[in-house]
Amino acid sequence: MRRKGVIPAVVYGGKDGSVPIELDLKDFLGIFKTAGETTLIKLFVGDKIKNVLIHDIGYDPVSDRVDHVDFYEVKMDEKIVTEVPLVFIGDAPAVIDLGGILIKAMQELKVRALPAHLPHQIEVDVSHLRTFDDNILVKDIKLPENVEVLEHDETSVATIVPPRSEAELDALKGEVEEKIEEVKIETEEKAKEREDEKEEKGASAPSAKRADSAEK
Repeated sequence: MRRKGVIPAVVYGGKDGSVPIELDLKDFLGIFKTAGETTLIKLFVGDKIKNVLIHDIGYDPVSDRVDHVDFYEVKMDEKIVTEVPLVFIGDAPAVIDLGGILIKAMQELKVRALPAHLPHQIEVDVSHLRTFDDNILVKDIKLPENVEVLEHDETSVATIVPPRSEAELDALKGEVEEKIEEVKIETEEKAKEREDEKEEKGASAPSAKRADSAEK
């Protein structure tokens, strides 16, 4: 079936229980690229239309191609909890002018909303990060109307750290070289232990043979 461009899928969560269906892989990939896992999809199953979210995608371990999809049927009048991906936009002056490094402390934001109000993604504007002391917190993110965030307001979302100094880079380099040397010494010690064990076995083998001969 998969060779013909068709993959198995399951719709669950609704009144009909788990419903197995088949999908055209090409059509699904196009929808997934647009909708992601947080955008409501109208799925035609027989003569019914089901409001679903893409809940899980299975991949072939060898080819890494999609080989199974789970859809979750939602109730339009009940809020659901999910994680919406964050998209970082803009240029941080602290990176451009000061050479800092942007640290993205969060990649997704946990929210609660009605299925129709779930955003596909949430944008985070980093152009407000002008110094190394600036920080974007959860409470600074502009959320769509009717979307409730379930993270702590003071949780850090993005910040800028200063670039490493030459002294710090030299110290890191020294630590790496030190660890390499430790590994080298440990390896040499293990090799010596193995050689010693071989010598001991070699020395004990003839004596055992002589003992056998003496008995004869």
